[in-house]
Amino acid sequence: MNTQKATLQRSLTPLMLWGLGVGYVISGMYFGWNLGLAEGGTLGMAIATVVVAVMYITFTLGYTELACAIPKAGGAFDYADRALGKRLGFLGGVAQIIEFVFAPNCAYAIGAYVHLFLPAVPVIAIAMVAYLVFTTINILGVRMAASFELVVTFIAVVELLVFAAAAMPHIELANLTHNALPNGWMGVFAATPLLSGVFLAIEGLANVAEETINPQRNMIVGFGAAMATLLLLCLLTFVSAVGVGGWEGAVFDAAGNKSDSPLPLVMSHAVGTEHWLYKIVGGVGLFGLVASFHGIILAAGRATFEFGRVRYIPSVFGNVHPKFRTPANALLINMVVGMVALLTNRTGDIIILSCFGALTLYAVAMCSLFALRRNEPLLPRPFKTPFYPFFPAIALLIALVSLLALTYYNPKLAGIYALMVGVGYVYFVLRDVEG
Repeated sequence: MNTQKATLQRSLTPLMLWGLGVGYVISGMYFGWNLGLAEGGTLGMAIATVVVAVMYITFTLGYTELACAIPKAGGAFDYADRALGKRLGFLGGVAQIIEFVFAPNCAYAIGAYVHLFLPAVPVIAIAMVAYLVFTTINILGVRMAASFELVVTFIAVVELLVFAAAAMPHIELANLTHNALPNGWMGVFAATPLLSGVFLAIEGLANVAEETINPQRNMIVGFGAAMATLLLLCLLTFVSAVGVGGWEGAVFDAAGNKSDSPLPLVMSHAVGTEHWLYKIVGGVGLFGLVASFHGIILAAGRATFEFGRVRYIPSVFGNVHPKFRTPANALLINMVVGMVALLTNRTGDIIILSCFGALTLYAVAMCSLFALRRNEPLLPRPFKTPFYPFFPAIALLIALVSLLALTYYNPKLAGIYALMVGVGYVYFVLRDVEG
């Protein structure tokens, strides 16, 4: 591919940023979150949700300060590299790439979803096609990609509102208190890392700061509007789903198996499987998966691109396409890695690895915020984190506790994650010495 080194093109508006910020995350409202109910029950899940929401609110406020002060495509990597030095910056960047490159397990979910309508086509084949299609859209231009993301995100948001409105008449308060803490307080500890997926990847919004019109202002609007929307959707979805048939009704299907599709499951209890509302909730759910999958591909491309641009990995990945002004090579290598990950058929493990990367990123980013406040007090900051230093400290503490919980319940995957980061670090140190 004919590529050249160049800067990325600024074309993103606040509305597009809202679409990206919500789109990165919204699939977490559609599937996976209900598994936290099996661990914590209604009360445990509620407590875990509040804890995770507090982490993301305080983290997002701190991250917005960083994104406005240093509006570059590398996001957390650029902040850590400047604040903590290149070696800790590299570790933060690796964690970010692991989060984003492994987060699009939505591809498999998309494949499974479409397979219901095209049973002759294998799930993995559909997932591979999804990777090709949405990577191509991202290569063809960031404005096209963001516009597409805005449309599918809007549809996904409307569908969640339709679900909540349809479920409301069937909610019973007794369902919200029945068997509320089945596994005791340890259930809260176990549910907390599982809830990270509800807001996972909103930080990817910072990776398009370099392509945003007036980023010092519009990143504030984008982060704020996206987080407010997600909090409202989280509350509506949680209360609506659990209120219809208790937490068990949002977890177990008729055969007693844990379901990855809580919204259609809840609607089947509320109106039956033949009702048009059930079919709409099940049918439009694909848009939530597409929004997150496509959006995270976009963010992942920028994270890998920045690593190549500063030559922490081969510089070919730091090129942009001469016509479309997008990080085409970075997008393509991410696609290849994602496809290989899909072929392992371990999507559950892949998303947990992504969570390890995310929680590490949150901790490194907040440490970077503290370091920059101390070392560069005169750095222009269009937005300053409120209640500093308490909010960043809260985000850092919850991220570290969540990382501990994730490690406790997934020791083998924690070892694999540590190995991946360690190998990357050794490569970087050897490359740095040779350079």
